[in-house]
Amino acid sequence: MARVVVGLSGGVDSSVAAHLLQQAGHEVIALFMRNWTDESPTLETECPWIEDSNDALLVAEKLGIPFQVLDLSAAYKTRIVDYMFAEYQSGRTPNPDVLCNREIKFDLFLEAALSIGAEYVATGHYAQKTTSEDGMHHLLAGADGNKDQSYFLCQLSQAQLAKALFPIGHLPKPEVRRIAKEAGLATAEKKDSQGLCFIGKVRLPDFLQQQLSIQTGDIVEISRDAAEFHTATCGAPWALDPTMGTLVGTHSGAHFFTVGQRKGLLVGGKPLPLFVLATDVKRNMVYVGQGEDHPGLYRPCVWMLSEDVHWVRPDMALEPGESLEVLARIRYRQALVPARLRAEAKGLALEPIAPFKSVAPGQFAAWYVADELIGSGIIHS
Repeated sequence: MARVVVGLSGGVDSSVAAHLLQQAGHEVIALFMRNWTDESPTLETECPWIEDSNDALLVAEKLGIPFQVLDLSAAYKTRIVDYMFAEYQSGRTPNPDVLCNREIKFDLFLEAALSIGAEYVATGHYAQKTTSEDGMHHLLAGADGNKDQSYFLCQLSQAQLAKALFPIGHLPKPEVRRIAKEAGLATAEKKDSQGLCFIGKVRLPDFLQQQLSIQTGDIVEISRDAAEFHTATCGAPWALDPTMGTLVGTHSGAHFFTVGQRKGLLVGGKPLPLFVLATDVKRNMVYVGQGEDHPGLYRPCVWMLSEDVHWVRPDMALEPGESLEVLARIRYRQALVPARLRAEAKGLALEPIAPFKSVAPGQFAAWYVADELIGSGIIHS
């Protein structure tokens, strides 16, 4: 049996992961990651890390396993929070959860685990891993389709997967809660956390205003006909000319908005709700359209630069001129859609059979063959 360090988060999923590993005979050590310390005097983030660490401690005591708190807040600020601010400043929409797994949980946390003699680290992700005879590690979707979290792991490398265990990936969520209750774990009925801890209950724009300045700009409505007329080749920015639309309001900064956003526009009097179609941080413009089926929300293709492409399965990487039929998604919980992945000299084009909705540069696209995640990339345009 192996020595395994579990990232005990204070939630039911990681609690059951630790329990199952112990039941299997492994030597289990629990580490709680403290990833954020709010020093802002103007925000009451109500980050539940103290409550979560106490719950994690209760679980560790129940299981009789060692427990420590690992403070990674300095690295988290540098690698995740600063990245998040920089992305929004440039008009892109980041996914800190994906980066947190690559940069924190399976990098710094993994290093800490290995330094105390661990052979593996385990988390409560709903994902699965298998290893073939040739030593290749395969990242598979979680068995519970409603909870599959493989997308959040789309930037992991073979070296990181080699040391990763996902003990609950083969289970449905109700079964995880049943196991927790049967084992008498304090987290058995605890609600799942939502969003990033460091934001807490504060609105994202309020948090971003700590470092991003307020800049009043125009909100321009684009008609359906204008949006359908305006097309762009794959790889070209989907930019709009302000003269194509009608001024309908003002905003406090284009960098506070993302494609597909509905709330926060503060523009009324329209027959249908307004959605953000595009933003232009250079001209500080926000373009909107009426209705969730507005043609301006859809893109027939997304483009990723070569340097922003990552292959979980490096043996399946495409060379220029090659293509591959895949299943793809551009955000967590989005249904997988059939798509063609096509390699060119400077990057990859991902072309779904039906257009993607609400695509924003900075998001991660992930592609699968059957239920195996084989690669991902940061959407450039």
